[in-house]
Amino acid sequence: QVQLVESGGGLVQAGGSLRLSCTPSRRTFDIQTWAWFRQAPGKEREFVAAIPWSGVNPGYADSVKGRFTISRDNAKDTLALQMKSLQPEDTAIYYCATSRSPSRRPNDYNVWGQGTQVTVSS
Repeated sequence: QVQLVESGGGLVQAGGSLRLSCTPSRRTFDIQTWAWFRQAPGKEREFVAAIPWSGVNPGYADSVKGRFTISRDNAKDTLALQMKSLQPEDTAIYYCATSRSPSRRPNDYNVWGQGTQVTVSS
């Protein structure tokens, strides 16, 4: 089974930016949707953004819309999440995940990365 590896997390001040990347361990061909989720301490894992294999019409959680941008590089088979205007409430572990269906529900995603920590200080 393919494995996903996230990178790019770190500590940033409020208002700052970070770019997360997700790279699969091998080329992927049967994935319908790539997505980012996040989980803050004591909270459930929540949807952040998703993009279909076509790259058309990505979707975002209302809390990040206008600040985060999800993108796919099909040539390199990588996923990215550009995050701007970060706020302390964005602090969480961020996970990339893949699904064979279009969905925003974590249970519909069968492959997950190990996560990367994003911490936003006020």
